[in-house]
Amino acid sequence: QVQPVESGGGLVQPGGSLRLSCAASRFTVNYYYAIGWFRQAPGKEREGVGCISNSDGRTYYSASVEGRFTISRDNAKNTVYLQMNSLTPEDTAVYYCAPECSDPNKVASWGQGTQVIVSS
Repeated sequence: QVQPVESGGGLVQPGGSLRLSCAASRFTVNYYYAIGWFRQAPGKEREGVGCISNSDGRTYYSASVEGRFTISRDNAKNTVYLQMNSLTPEDTAVYYCAPECSDPNKVASWGQGTQVIVSS
């Protein structure tokens, strides 16, 4: 299994937007039931942000990002995106993707993630 690779992070002002990308292998996309986004803020546990089903494209979001974040996928590129709008400083974290919908304890290994900093 090739570990998904996250990209697209950076520094953004409150209220701004960013789009993160998760490049996964075809094996990951076809074998696992979902690709999820997770984040870990300084001093906090890693938490699930949301995920997209590999079978039907349904999406699920945590309450803290519902209505602001959107997960989508490009099957031709084996890439999953996380569009983040109306960002707040509380969204500052390292963001990861993994072949798991919501429970970070079920993820065997993590990529390097991509840093998102929301600050004025």
